[in-house]
Parts: sequence; C-alpha cells; structure tokens
Amino acid sequence: MRSASICIVGPSKRFTSGISYYTIGLANALSSRNDVSVVCFRNLLPKILFPGRAHVGRNVTDTEFAQDAAVFDGMDYNNPLTWWRAYKFFRKRHPNVIILQWWTSSVAHLHLIVKMMNLFLGARLVIEFHEVVDPLEESILPIRWYSRTAGRLLRRDVDSYITHSSSDQELVAERYHINPDTIRVIPHALYDQYPRIDKIDAKKKLSIKEEFIILSFGLIRKYKGVTYLISAFEELPDEIIGNSRLLIVGEIWEERQVLMHQINASRYKDKITLIDEYIPDDRLPLYFSAADTVVLPYTRASQSGIAHIAMCFGTPIIVSKVGGLIESMADYDGTVFVPPCDASAITRAIEDQYKIPKLFNPPRRRWNDTTVMYQELIDGLI
Repeated sequence: MRSASICIVGPSKRFTSGISYYTIGLANALSSRNDVSVVCFRNLLPKILFPGRAHVGRNVTDTEFAQDAAVFDGMDYNNPLTWWRAYKFFRKRHPNVIILQWWTSSVAHLHLIVKMMNLFLGARLVIEFHEVVDPLEESILPIRWYSRTAGRLLRRDVDSYITHSSSDQELVAERYHINPDTIRVIPHALYDQYPRIDKIDAKKKLSIKEEFIILSFGLIRKYKGVTYLISAFEELPDEIIGNSRLLIVGEIWEERQVLMHQINASRYKDKITLIDEYIPDDRLPLYFSAADTVVLPYTRASQSGIAHIAMCFGTPIIVSKVGGLIESMADYDGTVFVPPCDASAITRAIEDQYKIPKLFNPPRRRWNDTTVMYQELIDGLI
C-alpha cells in the first residue's frame, strides 16, 4: 500500500542544473513507497538573461524520472496557460504533500502561484532550501529586495521546511524569521549514478600526459574561488608542477575577463587547461576518473553537488571550511579542509595529496537514507 501522494515541484531538464538532478533523484527515491508526481518549471527566465544559455534545451543527461512517476513538464515563467494546465494536473493527482524546491528567486513567482493553487488543493506544503540566497541576486539591490520579500511571503503558513545542514538551518531561520525547530535537516544524498573509468584510459581520452591531475569542476562563479586555486597552483614546487595538470572544467558564469587574464598571465599557463562548457553526463566520468584530487575553494557554500560526485569516485577533496560543507564533508575520510580565500593553504594541501595518493570509500549517504528521513517527515504531516 502506498504511503502518500506526493508532488515535487522543481526545475525541468531544459535549464539543467544540480537542482534538476536532485529533483529527479528525490522523486525516484520516494516513488518506492509513495505515489509520486512532479511539476517541472520549464522556462525559468528569458534565455538571453541566463548565464548558461549555451546548454539550455540540450540533452546533457540520460537521467530520467521513474516510469511510475507522473510528470508535468511544465510551468513557464511567462505563460499563464501553462499555470492553468499545472493546476489541472495537481487536481488530477490529488497530492497529500507538495514539496517545493527553492534555489533561486528568479522562479519565486511560480512558487507563489503554486502556493495559491494549494488554497484549493489542501495539501501539506514543504519547502526544501538548497540555497539560502544566491550571491549574485544578493549583490543587486532590486533583486535582493524582491528575493527577501518573495521569500518571506512564500514561507508563511508552510507546514515544514527542509535544509541539508545545520548551518543552513540557522541561516534560513534567521533570514526568513522561521522557528528553527520547524526546520528539518535531511542530508544531501550522493550522486552515485556515474561509472568509474580506468584512470589510464580516461587520461588517454582527455589527451593528458601528466601523472598528477588537479580538477576544478562545475559552474565557474566568483564564490567558487577558482582564482585562489590558480594562485595556489602557481606556488607549487617545480618538481610537482612539471608532473601536474590543472583542469578547470565548467561554464564560466561570472568574472570571465578576470579568470582569462589570470590564466594567460600565469607562467604555468601551458599546464592549465580550461574547458568552458557544461559537461554532459556521458563525459563527466572521464574527468573524475582521471583526477587525483578535486579542489573546491569556495568562499561560501550551502552544499556542493560536485563534492557529492567526487566522493562516489573516492577522490581526495580539498575544500574550503565554509557553510554547510563543514557538515556534509566531515564524514568523508578523503576530505581536506582549508581556510577560505587562502591560496597558500591550498598549495600545501595539494603538495600533501601529491605525496600520498589514495582512494577513499564514500560515506553512507544514499538515496535510501534520504527516503527514510523524508518518509518520517511525510508520515508525520499526513
């Protein structure tokens, strides 16, 4: 017997992001015990305003919703007709619980529309916070005002809230004036769907001859701290530099000129490879299988999907000791914490990894574990 009827609301694969993968993973995990449906936000904003517009609409992943999950794809930011169709979908599915995925205020009005629909649906409403606030949105005054206002309207009269760490629990409670006791912490499951490839074969396919590979992966934004990694790489001893390659892989969203100037001005630019594109799923295992260490020099962070991939490959991870990363990375033996914005500390950590290469077992943080914690919450709500 199915426990509940659940509808998850999140982004579609048209604007593919880490939240798209998470929405699919959560829906598939919960479908083992519940009737699960999904309402996708399809067009999130005008394509020209999206920093990653080059991959919008591209088929970059084979990850799909389970066959028994009904999917409405989807609600567009600018098309009220799709909102009406979504409402009819909700009415047909009769959800007991609606789970809203929150990661950016650019879709806040769609969240608020779903919340208004729920006045007629009567489902329990849950908000899952993947970000407390987007740093770019926070830096632009009108967007910051809109984000805070929309966020506070959305969080009112909600039955439960979810974050992925105690750190985010405190930040969400403070920003949106929510009682911390009403916020449930459910750790982020690992992305374990990618196969490991033989290291030699992976390097050969990537045309890499160096023995020691340092990988920076994911969207390149200011808070990702890639500039600190480049500075750290330049300070490595000559014997390590000669045997190493720095791979910077991911779409550049912010500070393109700053990053390009730093690479071109580096005395070791021939040892730095920049791949400025969104990497589809079929190529992602090449980079993680080739890597000897993954470096995440974030200046701030709630979670990191890249870390949740790297842990499944058993790769050592050098990561800034900030935000939710402190909690989510603490149980992985391959974690090396460094202070944020400290290139020298990154250099020392890379040197240590060079001397003692090793693979580690990923922590037990599977989707089944997420399902158990989510199910406790859902059963309590209904």
